[in-house]
Amino acid sequence: MSTNYINTFITAAADGKVQAGIVPSKAGTVGALQISLLLERPYVLTSDDLLLEVYMIRNGIPPEEREAARDRLFAKPQACLRASPLVKQYGWGLHHDGAGRVAAYGIESDAYRDLSRRPDLAVVAGMRNSRG
Repeated sequence: MSTNYINTFITAAADGKVQAGIVPSKAGTVGALQISLLLERPYVLTSDDLLLEVYMIRNGIPPEEREAARDRLFAKPQACLRASPLVKQYGWGLHHDGAGRVAAYGIESDAYRDLSRRPDLAVVAGMRNSRG
């Protein structure tokens, strides 16, 4: 099952504690890898592509094994980017364009505010950090 969204903006978690988009400091974490890829290549990767890239990097899978890695990764359901640490902890909103490609915007940015108000986008909240 795909994790891709189309014409959607995922807002930062309502119970987040940061005032701006922060790049995670610990190298190699899911959040650090996701933001690195999204800042280097905005609107290039879909959500599925981003999850696959992070999976391959973290598991040392070479590019020639991409299709087999994709099959292994998506053989089980994967959480969508609403559950990303970028959204839950680090103050990023994630915009998915009409082709499902993703870019990240810090909550402090004008672009974040504009995207969160666009009537032509589905605006969905990032998952909260706590149940309460």
